[in-house]
Amino acid sequence: MRISLAVLFLFALPVSAAPIDDALKAPILERDRVLIETQNYLDAKVPKLPEFQTREQWETYARKLRDDALRIAYFRGEAAKWRDAKCNVEFLDTIPGGEGYKIRKLRYEVIPGLWIPALLYVPEKLADKVAVMLAVNGHDRNGKAADYKQIRCINLAKRGMYVLNTEWFNMGQLRADGFAHSRLNQIDLCGSSGLAPFFLAMSRGIDILLAQPNADKERVAVSGLSGGGWQTITISSLDPRVTLTNPVAGYSSFRTRIQHGKDLGDSEQTPCDLATVADYTHLTALMAPRPTLLTYNLKDNCCFESGYALPPLVEASNPIFKLFGAESKLRTHINRDPGDHNFGQDNREALYRMVGDHFFAGTNFDAKEIPCANEVKTGEQLNVPLPEVNLDFQKIALTLSKDLPRNRANVATLDDAKKWQVAAKQSLRDVLKLKELVAKLEEKSQETKDGLTVRKLIAKLSDSWSVPVVELSRGESKETVIVLNDRGRANTSMPYEELLKAGKRVIAVDLWYFGESKLPRHDYLFALTMGTVGDRPLGLQTAQLTAIAKAYGPVEVVAVGPRSSVIALCAASLSSDITALELRECMGTFREIIETNKSYETSPELFCFGLLETTDINQLVRMVAPRPVKLVRPAERALQTCGDVKEWYRMMGVKFDPLAKE
Repeated sequence: MRISLAVLFLFALPVSAAPIDDALKAPILERDRVLIETQNYLDAKVPKLPEFQTREQWETYARKLRDDALRIAYFRGEAAKWRDAKCNVEFLDTIPGGEGYKIRKLRYEVIPGLWIPALLYVPEKLADKVAVMLAVNGHDRNGKAADYKQIRCINLAKRGMYVLNTEWFNMGQLRADGFAHSRLNQIDLCGSSGLAPFFLAMSRGIDILLAQPNADKERVAVSGLSGGGWQTITISSLDPRVTLTNPVAGYSSFRTRIQHGKDLGDSEQTPCDLATVADYTHLTALMAPRPTLLTYNLKDNCCFESGYALPPLVEASNPIFKLFGAESKLRTHINRDPGDHNFGQDNREALYRMVGDHFFAGTNFDAKEIPCANEVKTGEQLNVPLPEVNLDFQKIALTLSKDLPRNRANVATLDDAKKWQVAAKQSLRDVLKLKELVAKLEEKSQETKDGLTVRKLIAKLSDSWSVPVVELSRGESKETVIVLNDRGRANTSMPYEELLKAGKRVIAVDLWYFGESKLPRHDYLFALTMGTVGDRPLGLQTAQLTAIAKAYGPVEVVAVGPRSSVIALCAASLSSDITALELRECMGTFREIIETNKSYETSPELFCFGLLETTDINQLVRMVAPRPVKLVRPAERALQTCGDVKEWYRMMGVKFDPLAKE
């Protein structure tokens, strides 16, 4: 759905003739313009499920879709090796459950060195063939000890099923900063899929279930609420071993999420490049013809309200179930009481009915919940000892980053240096997913007072993006400088006055996600969505800056802050219209992002997939050479990592020290 900007109320405050900062603070863009442009751009890039005439056409498509999704989104880089790694499972003590079952504590490796705890609910009477279920949980601090989850596991165990209750990252026993889901993007930064541990935690859980005595590989179910619902559809759609699924209030189409911001998912739910091959409509359709129960809540106070989240999923997947003559295997359930974000008794009994109909057909199976509140245990009772040393996302990223970037600038001659620059710039373009934008400058107002001329403009970029621009000048200017700031153009720490005194024309811009161009709500979640449709926030910002530089060129660029400095370096590396850089507060290496345990929401563009695998700060400076790069108030690490850059400049015939005093 495209939203017309014409329906918005257009407004612009008059330019103040008073101080520079007053002139810079007045808005230029209409309200929500950047948000609407972002929604429109992303919506157009989400893939649609094609139509299929035969079952054979679908099956061919489905095989490729699974392979592509796993290869592109889940197991890229070093993560591909984790898939086949030998991982250990250790069963510990067994504790009493209740009538008809016991609980075995265990821990298992997701990848070598990363252990998670789990509980195996074991029926006392095992049939010749035993159905199994993987029970996953969502964003609940209680993790595997959540009472509604225990009740679900207990009820299915009492009905004769093996149930594996696994812990989820950053929940329950694994609640730790290094497991925060936004830390998985540190692994992405290194060129490997941070999503892989999430998938492997589930697939190895199914391995454990199917290794149990008499486990029936024809009856394998998965269920979970919220983030557990996301886990459920993810493993069920991409692992054909799953034969019944019940995601509860766990996901919606990317298109739905773009329009209903509260549905926008965390890093694991919006993984890099998934939407280049599949939407969640595709994943739902991949369940055909396996029994699928889509459970949603009428008045969900968290996300995924049934009224808007459920219909697109059913509309997309029902024709595929029909190809198999399996329409009856696609079911929906809407909880109305209490109707909030829950996996309460009504939703649980819908699951029991589904299990009874498809796993226990022809038997005396009662779907009414068996009361078991007195069998629910505390987190302490269910605690599973873990090794003292256990990997987390940050530790994995630290290990991956040690030998990065791969293509280092170790050259001895000028010819080799130039060849290295050409190859390095192409690699940078590739990792940024860089697209060429053309800027058309549209003037909104102009005023001169006390010798200061202020022009307000909108840079229209290839009919997709609008960037607010304030142009400042005093008299005739012989040089032009573009100024960026992590805190936006109106920040008073900007060096506007000193640049004007030097006789320069100053172009103050707010690129996407900064200042006036910052999204008013759900900002970093839209940045994640930018990545999942195949673009990169850093690539968009770089393209915007290079387009504006070309419109004004030649230009110098002054960037204030570590984030703006990286954007400026990327743009200058790839654009000859930028003749010089001044970077204030620039970081020294992308490894600092991991070493200081930064999370995605603080600086989305710095987590560009594969950026550290491809390049680093000192290499970006080398790409800009022999054009001057001045570092003012650099981070301490910059003094270490960029100190040898002057030797590079000397090889290129330029006597220049980038480490300059302010």
